[in-house]
Amino acid sequence: MIRSGQFATERAARIAAKAAAFLCAVAVALLARPATAAELAILRNGFSIRHEHRLVMGTNTRLFLAADDSSFTDVPTEEITGYEKDLSLPVPLPLPSSSPAPADSHASIPAHAESAKFPSSKSVPAPPLNQVVNSASAAYHLDPDLVNSVIHAESGFNSRAVSPKGARGLMQLMPGTANQLGVNDAFDPQANVTGGSRYLRELLERYNFDLVKALAAYNAGPQRVEQYRGVPPFRETRAYVARIVHEYNLKKTAQEKIARREEAKQKQVSPKPPARASASRPAATTVTTESPR
Repeated sequence: MIRSGQFATERAARIAAKAAAFLCAVAVALLARPATAAELAILRNGFSIRHEHRLVMGTNTRLFLAADDSSFTDVPTEEITGYEKDLSLPVPLPLPSSSPAPADSHASIPAHAESAKFPSSKSVPAPPLNQVVNSASAAYHLDPDLVNSVIHAESGFNSRAVSPKGARGLMQLMPGTANQLGVNDAFDPQANVTGGSRYLRELLERYNFDLVKALAAYNAGPQRVEQYRGVPPFRETRAYVARIVHEYNLKKTAQEKIARREEAKQKQVSPKPPARASASRPAATTVTTESPR
């Protein structure tokens, strides 16, 4: 009886040791998991948005881009086809030492993660997007409404957007195009919109300010526009051009209606009309699209 009791005690001890080892392994595995559980929201247009967590609010889903909820973007829920775990490596924190980084320090960082800058207490806050658009539009003599329409069609105002072909940022600059325009960080809204506005202006001048051809070249490339002598017969490009022109015209029509209402109010307030108008107010610019031949 004493011998069998010893065997039972030894067996119980072995089981307890195995259980302790298993629990220890589980604890190590849990501690080894990354602190963040970032995901990628996959959109119908092929873009993906990296976010820390999300919140469904009616017909929209709010994607929080930072763990502290300091930045977020709202996306129509119906435009999100699914979610995937973000398997990319996190961007390493900057080293406290003042020694320069190795020349190939960016070799192991994914392209889309390279833009994720950690906030600095000494960094200057980024200007609002409307200020960025107005500044770039003034620099290259463009209508801010046109630039906003291009941004809407290109990225949906998502400064971190990355297309399946590798275009980046608000105005979806390809790496080669960004390099030619002197844009070092395509995810920086100010640099991206400035470079994209410059490129759009160059295309307008190239095609004698034919907006339809310039937009087609922005989407499909100038070589395609010249190859087909107009808008290429690509469904994506034609839909892209039509969408921007339609949205731009709607903005101009709405502005014209508001101006007419204001003019009518001024006439009602004024006891008598002005003596003679030197020049009539120019009508808002609209653009029409025609089926390319």
